[in-house]
Amino acid sequence: MFGFRHAETAKTILLVPGLGGSGPTHWQSRWAQTRPSCTYVDHVNWNIPDRQSWMTSLDATVRACATPPLLVAHSLGCALVAHWASQAQDAVVQGALLVAPADVDSDEHTPPETRVFAPMPMSSLPFPTTVVASSTDSYVDLQRAQVFATAWGAEFVNIGASGHINADTHLDDWDEGWALLEGLTDGEVTLSRA
Repeated sequence: MFGFRHAETAKTILLVPGLGGSGPTHWQSRWAQTRPSCTYVDHVNWNIPDRQSWMTSLDATVRACATPPLLVAHSLGCALVAHWASQAQDAVVQGALLVAPADVDSDEHTPPETRVFAPMPMSSLPFPTTVVASSTDSYVDLQRAQVFATAWGAEFVNIGASGHINADTHLDDWDEGWALLEGLTDGEVTLSRA
């Protein structure tokens, strides 16, 4: 069963990049540099998609956190979080901000190496989730991103014509994204399977 309890400790934020990682001008990198609560998932080669090893690293990093984390995923990292959530047992998280989820099922939108994350899980996520999408994202149609959000039981936020919501979009510290993340800090959820 899934448990819910209020968080009483300082927040820990795990950054989950997509294919190729987050370069120095990506908002995730800026958050990691300027916000002490942010850290990246450990021991992942973000250039070589491997669903099982990425899931293992995410799981180990979540479990190593001193406080239950908030997950902040971008692009292919969103598929990673969705797959991990479908299999994680007894892991504790506060929620997830899933930004620009790459459509791993689409040959038109994503490169072949992302197919290791297909099919995209379409089950409700067992923690509070917000999906953020752009109307001009070349890696996912806006309507498809909304389908993901609905399937995951997530809040859906369309930020307009913002590309792939990455460094190319010039979001700098992306304060709007930080505000959305803060909206997820009301509690924490323990993932367990009966």
